[in-house]
Amino acid sequence: MMIYTTTLMSSRGGLIGSLINKVRQVVAKDRPPSAPSRANDTDHRPLTPPRPLAAASISNTPVVPSKTLEEQVGLPPRPRKPLTPYFRFMREQRPKLKAVNPQISTIEVVRTLSKNWSDADAHLKERLQAEFKRDQQIYLEQRTKYDAALTDEQRAEIKQLKQDIVDAKERRQLRKRVKELGRPKKPASAFLRFIASERTNTPQGAEQTYREWHQKTTAKWSRLSDSEKEVYMQESRKEMELYRKAISVWEEKMIRLGHIDVVRHGNLIDPPEPKPRKTLASKEK
Repeated sequence: MMIYTTTLMSSRGGLIGSLINKVRQVVAKDRPPSAPSRANDTDHRPLTPPRPLAAASISNTPVVPSKTLEEQVGLPPRPRKPLTPYFRFMREQRPKLKAVNPQISTIEVVRTLSKNWSDADAHLKERLQAEFKRDQQIYLEQRTKYDAALTDEQRAEIKQLKQDIVDAKERRQLRKRVKELGRPKKPASAFLRFIASERTNTPQGAEQTYREWHQKTTAKWSRLSDSEKEVYMQESRKEMELYRKAISVWEEKMIRLGHIDVVRHGNLIDPPEPKPRKTLASKEK
């Protein structure tokens, strides 16, 4: 019996790489509350209180922040963890280092500040540690209040969004893996072949948007007779037959090499059970 295994490809950077990612994140700043406080507020969603310095980067480059999972479901952003003493040190020292050497690269900044941190004065480290503990206590109190104010429905929405992110990441990794393993490319359909030919025969006008051109070309395809469409369909069928043979050979090779996760389930002797997707609607039932 053939056993199905799923292989997820993951890559891990070194210590310097993880530090650089930290450096490139947004500088933490206090944000105003998402909504004004009301005496008789029936909404149980928590307002955003002033927060301690968040665990983000020391970069001064402006970055457009993306919405958090909580913001995507209409909640204020959750309290953010404070900067550790090490990253507080980096945030303080980076502007001084850049002032001396404006052309220094991010990698060199991290390397230099990492070495400077090792040699830093004990009193400086104690001060940064005290600031971190103070902000950590504020964060824990705010996070406890924030979590307590969430409803079961809001928790379920956030959990579903997290699962959606995991699923999307797995799909991206699988597409990348399939491409690296050289899977034959599926040929274009008859309609796409017609679109490609029209790009050459009737290209998009200077004052015409691509959407307008595409709509016009689609309408032209729908007006073609069956005999006119047959020209494109014959080409598509011919290449599809070659594709089926190529994909069959490729999948047999993948099975021999143990890459079962990239093989279509219908071609496996013992295909896996489809992965159930939990949704909010199924939970309510």
